[in-house]
Amino acid sequence: MFLEPHFKGQRSGWIEVICGSMFSGKTEELIRRLKRAKIANQKVEIFKPKIDTRYDSGKVVSHDENSILAIPVENSQKLLSMSEGVSVVGIDEAQFFDMDLPDICQRLALQGKRVIIAGLDMDFRGKPFGPMPHLLAVAEYITKVHAICQHCGNLATHSFRLSGESETVVLGEKDHYEPRCRTCYHMGNILSLKTESES
Repeated sequence: MFLEPHFKGQRSGWIEVICGSMFSGKTEELIRRLKRAKIANQKVEIFKPKIDTRYDSGKVVSHDENSILAIPVENSQKLLSMSEGVSVVGIDEAQFFDMDLPDICQRLALQGKRVIIAGLDMDFRGKPFGPMPHLLAVAEYITKVHAICQHCGNLATHSFRLSGESETVVLGEKDHYEPRCRTCYHMGNILSLKTESES
């Protein structure tokens, strides 16, 4: 039986993921893509996790203070009902969402929507963060952006936590985190362990 590549008249959606460390420009790139879609008169809706209130509760804001209006949501299930009639869905700080997010994004893409996601791929321990590895696995397009290591000037891939909290989710900016390359990140962890053992 011959099957056509797509059912007639059905628009194909897809998933784009922008990932990297803190201060790498993930949100900046997300905003750029969403604003381009708006200029093209596409219907766009942007979502962010309700817990992220660092800059503005009703906007996605980059470290360079570019911003775009967004809807704070408590869980990923709400994205389905709130994305009706939308052709482009933007999601910021995806690592803070629940583990249903990858399935929800795939359902949105199957509805013919372009889904653009930004988030940290690793937590402060250097481990895959929340639903991000699953999103990377199912995305059609992946963009990894980099910050600059504040210690050596190489490309930074890790978010080094300056404060002593042990919880995975600790909201903060330059007072809590700094971008580091692989080597400086691991050197910092060794020094932190040494300091803890001496105290």
